[in-house]
Amino acid sequence: MIESFLALATATTLYNVLWSTLAGIVIGALPGLTATMGLALMTSLTYTMDGRQAILVLICLYVGSIYGGSRSAILLNIPGTPANAATALEGHPMARRGEGQRALGLATVASLVGGLIGGIALALIAPLLAELALGFGSIEYFLLGMVGIIVAGKMTSADDPLKGWIAGFVGLAIATVGQEAMHAYPRFAFGSLDLAGGISLIPAMVGAFGISELLFSLGAGKAQMIEASTDVSGLGSNIRDMIRRKVTVIRSSLIGIVIGVIPGVGEDIASWISYGAARRASRTPDEFTKGSDDGLIAAETANSAALPAAIIPALTLAVPGSAPAAVLLAAMFIHNVRPGPMIMIENPDFVAAVCWMVIFGTIAMAVMGLLLTRPLLYVLRIPREYLTPVVFCLCLIGPYALSQRLFDVYVVLAFGLLGFAMRLMRYPMAPLILGIILGGMVDQNLRRMLQLIDRDPTQIFTRPIALVLIAICLAAIFMGTSRRSEARIPGVSREAD
Repeated sequence: MIESFLALATATTLYNVLWSTLAGIVIGALPGLTATMGLALMTSLTYTMDGRQAILVLICLYVGSIYGGSRSAILLNIPGTPANAATALEGHPMARRGEGQRALGLATVASLVGGLIGGIALALIAPLLAELALGFGSIEYFLLGMVGIIVAGKMTSADDPLKGWIAGFVGLAIATVGQEAMHAYPRFAFGSLDLAGGISLIPAMVGAFGISELLFSLGAGKAQMIEASTDVSGLGSNIRDMIRRKVTVIRSSLIGIVIGVIPGVGEDIASWISYGAARRASRTPDEFTKGSDDGLIAAETANSAALPAAIIPALTLAVPGSAPAAVLLAAMFIHNVRPGPMIMIENPDFVAAVCWMVIFGTIAMAVMGLLLTRPLLYVLRIPREYLTPVVFCLCLIGPYALSQRLFDVYVVLAFGLLGFAMRLMRYPMAPLILGIILGGMVDQNLRRMLQLIDRDPTQIFTRPIALVLIAICLAAIFMGTSRRSEARIPGVSREAD
C-alpha cells in the first residue's frame, strides 16, 4: 500500500484528481447527466492517456458525480443521479425551511465518511474475494453470471422483479449478437458485417443511460432553486451531528458495502435500502420526508460506501457491481488491465492503487464540495435547453471517437430509444446493461460447463461454491415471486420505505 501511494503521489496525479473530481461534481449536479453517462463519455477522452492516470480520472469522476447529485437533490428537489433520489426526500424539505447550508454540509460529511469506509473495505475485501475466485471453474462462473442477472433484476425492480429479469435476459440475448468466441461463427448478423462485429458496450451504455435520460428530461418542468449560504463555518456542527448518529453512519456504511458488492445493483439501491433501514430504526419515523437528519445521512453515507464496494467484484471477478462500475470495467480492458481472479497475481499493486484513487477522489470531493459552493450554484442555473444539445452531441461523438465506426452511432440512437421506452414502461435498465456485460462470460462458461459435466448435471451438486450460488438464485426467485404474488392480492399493499 505504501509503495502504491508513493507511486501515485505526483503533481500529475494531484492535477488529474482535482479537475476530474470537479468535473464529476458538475456532471452529477446537472439534472439529466448521470455518473454512467459521464464515465462513458470520459472513457473515450482518456483513450490516449497513461493507463493508471486514465483509471484515476474515471474513478475520481465517478466519486464526484455520485456526490454532486446531492446538490440538485437538495436545492432543486431533482436528484442529479439516481443514487441521490432518497437524498431529495430529506434534503429539499430542510432547504425549504432555511437549512440548505446545513443539508449540504451533512451530505458532504456523510459522503466523505461513507467513501473512506468504502475505500477501506475495498482494500480489505478485494484480496479475499480474488483468492476465493481462484477456486472458480466454468460452472461457478456461469452460475455467478446468473446470480448477477437474477439478483440485479430483483433489486432494481422491487415492485415487479419479473421486469428486471426480462431486462437482464434481453441483455444476455443482445450479447450473443456477433461472432461467438470459440469458433468465430456469426450469430444474428443477418449478413451484416457491422452486426457480425457485435454490439459494443460503450455505445449501448451511452444510449441506454445518456440519450434516454435526455429524452426523459425534456418533459420535466423547470425547477425552482433554493438559495443556500456559502459559509462553511457550520462544518464543526455537521461533524458533531454525524458523531451523534454514529449508529446510523455505521449501519448505512455496512449496507452500502454489502449492496455495492452485489453485481449490477448499484448505489441507488443501497441508498434506498439504507434509508428504509434508518426509518425503521428511528424513534421518530414521522420526521422522515419532512427533513430528517437521519434519513439524509443514511442515504448519502450508503451511496458513497457502495461506490468503492461496486469496484470490488469488477476488479476481482470482472463482474461490475453497478452500471458506472461497468464502464470502469470496460475502461480497464481498454487500458490493458485484465480484471479477474488473477489480478492479485499478475498485477497486485493495481488493487492497492485503486484503493488510493478512491481515497484521493473522496477527499478532493469533500474539499471542493465545501469550498466551491457558490460556483456550483451558478452551474445549476445553466438552462436545460442550452445543455441538452451539447450533451447529445457528446453522446454521439464519444463512442464514434473510440471505435471510428458509424455503426456505433446508430447503436447509441437505437439504445437511446430502447432505454426511453423501457423507462416509460418502468423496466430497469441496469439489468439490461449487466446482461450485455456478462453475456460473453455466461455464454462461454455455459458451453464449457456442458462439456465438463458430460451430460451428467449431478456433478454440479458436488461443488460447494456452485451450491451456494444456486441457493442464492433460488432464494432471489422465491422472494421476488412471492412478493409479486402478494402485491396482486386485492386489499394487500406494501408500504414503500
